[in-house]
Amino acid sequence: MPKIKLPTKSPHIDMTPMVDLFSVVLTFLMLTTTMRQPEPATVDTPFSISEKPTPDFNTMTFLLSNDDRVFINFDNGPDTLLKYRPKILTLMGTRYGVEFTPAELREFEKYPSSLGVPILKMKEFLATKDSKGRDAFQIGIPLDSTDNQLSLWILYARQVNPNIQACLKGDSKTGFSTVKKVLDILQEKNVNRFNLITSLEATKINLEEIQQQ
Repeated sequence: MPKIKLPTKSPHIDMTPMVDLFSVVLTFLMLTTTMRQPEPATVDTPFSISEKPTPDFNTMTFLLSNDDRVFINFDNGPDTLLKYRPKILTLMGTRYGVEFTPAELREFEKYPSSLGVPILKMKEFLATKDSKGRDAFQIGIPLDSTDNQLSLWILYARQVNPNIQACLKGDSKTGFSTVKKVLDILQEKNVNRFNLITSLEATKINLEEIQQQ
């Protein structure tokens, strides 16, 4: 008797569970992810070939704009329970006779980008909820000899967090005098090591030169 041939069927994969899982993960990410706050000034950093990443925490970053304004930002350290940011602001307020409420300290703590607000305008800045209204206060940290607030920010940041590291992010068109002022203030506060934040420059590989070597 001839053998009975069973009909062959191609395997069928049901992708419905995978699509459902992807939809759940995407929805979770959309609900939990916070948008990155834009910096108060656009900075076109110079190029370099260094691939060393900037530290993720224990940093105070100085943002130098192309119109010579200086902004500062610092994190809460590796443990957010330490609350470095409100402690630094409290010390600055005490120095200038400004008392911040717990609500203002929380608002300052969660502010996600750099600040260039004079300390006497900080309460108005924190009370303003509109982003455009806040931009009007971002005139840069005073750093002249009569009111060197940048020096005090550095002093109190290092007192609160002795492990803090300095990072400079300057525009390629920032004036030399502004850069020199910031560097001089850092040296006055015994900050002699700092990281320069740059953009990674693409390097071209010449295969002919490599083969000739």
